[in-house]
Formats: sequence, structure tokens, C-alpha cells
Amino acid sequence: MNAVKTVVVALGGNAITRENQEGNIYEQFLNTRQSLEGVLELTELGHRVLITHGNGPQIGNELIRVEEAVKLVPTLPLGVLVGDTQGGMGYMIEQCLQNVLHDRGIEREVACMITQMEVDRADPAFKNPTKFVGPFYTREKAEELQRERGWAIKEDKGRGYRRVVPSPLPKEVIEGNIIRMLLDSGVVVIAAGGGGIPVYRDSTGWLEGLDAVIDKDLASALLGNQVGADELMILTGVDQVAVNYGKPDQRFLDSMTIAEAEAYLAEGQFPPGSMGPKISAAINFLRGGGRRVVISSIEKSALAVYGKAGTVLMGE
Repeated sequence: MNAVKTVVVALGGNAITRENQEGNIYEQFLNTRQSLEGVLELTELGHRVLITHGNGPQIGNELIRVEEAVKLVPTLPLGVLVGDTQGGMGYMIEQCLQNVLHDRGIEREVACMITQMEVDRADPAFKNPTKFVGPFYTREKAEELQRERGWAIKEDKGRGYRRVVPSPLPKEVIEGNIIRMLLDSGVVVIAAGGGGIPVYRDSTGWLEGLDAVIDKDLASALLGNQVGADELMILTGVDQVAVNYGKPDQRFLDSMTIAEAEAYLAEGQFPPGSMGPKISAAINFLRGGGRRVVISSIEKSALAVYGKAGTVLMGE
């Protein structure tokens, strides 16, 4: 039996709402159950498990709901919508995990923690939105939405056009100590959904919300360091990290050192809107005291637990 470790498993929002699906609640529950194979392996091995998740597709849909209903009910700010998605998606992950743990005869408590993330109110990201949210649009539809609704829209690496919102850097997880206590008690914790609810401290020390969406991988790395995690698993839409992605000389990587990851990042191998934040998060986690990072697909997450899939980055 291996020594017990604390492992952060970061699920992408696209793991729950997938491309080429309607995204109804039945599909979301099915996708959620299918995304938990790696988590199940970790719990069976007795490790402490902290689950984080993105909310890109979901928060975009919430924004549409709010804007479409503006004549019927009061609007809600983006920060509150992040909290709403934390609760809704956390409920899905929590219930699905409770059910599959029951089927395997594993007795572990599961809890979802609504999580606030402190950011800098003066972060330049508030003037330069970059975080993709919501559905994909054609160029024609994107231009129409820009004209009619004033949305900021950018192309998402050749897959189409999507709305973008501010994405400031995370500084501190407000509930970090509580999350660590739960993990130490053996509870499987779901936290920092959507990167956490962005907040700042005013001159009196009070917490106040902000309209933004924090990158969930950067938030996961920060939270992992705060709770003393040993490993970070970033589960995404590809089996491995690749250099020269989409080109004839594309090459998949089984492993990377921190120095190699930093060099590839500086070369522009990992775009800001896709793999870039994941690599930055991996570097931050390792620099902050983490021992190992695995980047793999949802489908191969169980194999990645045993080092049989994904791209591995190790601390120096």
C-alpha cells in the first residue's frame, strides 16, 4: 500500500457540459458520473482527495439566462453566478460521487464547500477580458452579439467564437484552512468551483465580490499549495500535452521538467486560451511545494492515477 497522499483533481467545465451535446441536466449528470473514474481509484487507494472544477460552459449559460430574463426578474452579477454554479455543479459532483462510492462499498464522506478566492481589485485582467465562457458561435453570430449586446468575443483556437470575461489571478483561498481540516478528517472535498468566487478586501477588511471568472487550474494549484497537497491532476480534453499542436511535426510528451515547461511556455507552444493556464498552474503548484502534476484526459484518468497515461511534471 502506497503512503497516503493529498491529491487535487481538477475537472474541466467541459467534462460536465461537452461539445456537440445539448447540455441538458440529464447529459450533465451522466457526464459527471463518467468523469469520476480517477477520483474513485484515488479513494479506493485511501488518498485524501480534493475535487475542483471549471464552469466555462455553465457560467456562459447562466449569463444568457440572466440577460434573457432581465424584463422579468432582477439581474444577478457575475460573481454571484459563479457562486450559483459552484452550488449546482457541486451538488451534481457530490451526489454522483456518493452514489458510485456506495456501489463500490467505499465509506467516505463527501462535502461541497462554497469557496471565495481573493484577487487584486486592480488586476489588469479587468480591462482585458480573456476567459472563454458559454457556447460557441459562428463569426457572423459573434459580430451580431457584439453589436447588439456589447459582449467581448474572441476566437477560441479555431473552434469558433466565444464570449470572454475578466479573469484575474487568484491570490488566496479564503476557506483554505477549513478545506484542509475536512481533508485531514478523511472527507472528499469539492471546492473552488469555477476557480472560486472572486472577492477583494476593502479598506475596512470586509470582503466584497467582483464580476469575473478565475481560471480553475491556477486556482486549483493555489488551493493545492494552501492545503499541502502532494499531487495535482488536471483532467482535460486531450490524453497528453503536445508541442507543435495541430502541425505535421506535432509531438506528445510523456513527461516534462519545470525548466522544459517554462521554455515551451516562453516559445508560445501553449496558447493562453487552452493549454497555457494548465502549464502555468503546473509550474506554480510545483514551485509552491507540490511534488507531481499529471495532465490527462477524463477518459484516461484512472490510468493516470497509476502513471500509465498523461503527461507528468515533477518538482525539482
